[in-house]
Amino acid sequence: MIKNIIRLGKPACAAELFAGWEETPIWSCLQGVMGEIYGDHPEHPASAAAILGDFCFLAGEPSQALIAFKPEGSKKEFIIMIPQNGVWGQMIEEHWGHQAKKVTRYAVKKDPSVFDKAKLQKMAGNLPEGYKIKPVDKELFQQCQAMEWSRDQVGQYNGFEEYERSGLGFVIVKDGEAVSGASSYSSYQGGIEIQIDTRKDHRRKGLARVCGAALILECLERDLYPSWDAQNQESIYLAEQLGYQLDHPYTAYEINGY
Repeated sequence: MIKNIIRLGKPACAAELFAGWEETPIWSCLQGVMGEIYGDHPEHPASAAAILGDFCFLAGEPSQALIAFKPEGSKKEFIIMIPQNGVWGQMIEEHWGHQAKKVTRYAVKKDPSVFDKAKLQKMAGNLPEGYKIKPVDKELFQQCQAMEWSRDQVGQYNGFEEYERSGLGFVIVKDGEAVSGASSYSSYQGGIEIQIDTRKDHRRKGLARVCGAALILECLERDLYPSWDAQNQESIYLAEQLGYQLDHPYTAYEINGY
């Protein structure tokens, strides 16, 4: 029997299902800061999905209904599903078939003691000539919203006021245009999840390292933890340059035609 899936009015009631899973988008959802928790019961769910932006974390009793579920009003055609275990993964493959691309992502250790502030300050100051680094203000927020390469750096926030209140970021500008940035993909109580990218025509100049270092330093100054989750080996390499340490690889599924 396929159960009805509902948005949980009290997200924390699903906390036990996600216990031990150190992914900050899950924390954001459970804390009610950003994202939503969906499940098969309003107070005692056996299965749950934490959905924030492009990510869907699946926990508890494997459920085809949750794997097939799409929130009402969502216009997304792409989502990244992260299964809690292999049974969830097999069910994702069976349901989505060729629409599901199995990929490996990399979890990074959450250890605030690893950062070398002096090294980060040196990195943050190593800007090539002609570039400037700036904190994300309203004008730069709107620039990032308008460009495909940078949209994810601010896209989970409902306007600049919300970003200013709970988000944080830096962009590198050349000739008045944002060309690289490190920003909060999402926020949770006590930290942010970092999103970092550089426009294709400005890559291989160390810009991501510069704005990443600046963002980490600002987080440490504000007593926030700058969480990092790596999509690929290049992201791990950059993370390690900034001081992070690899925790473990994990399986995810990129769903096209969601």
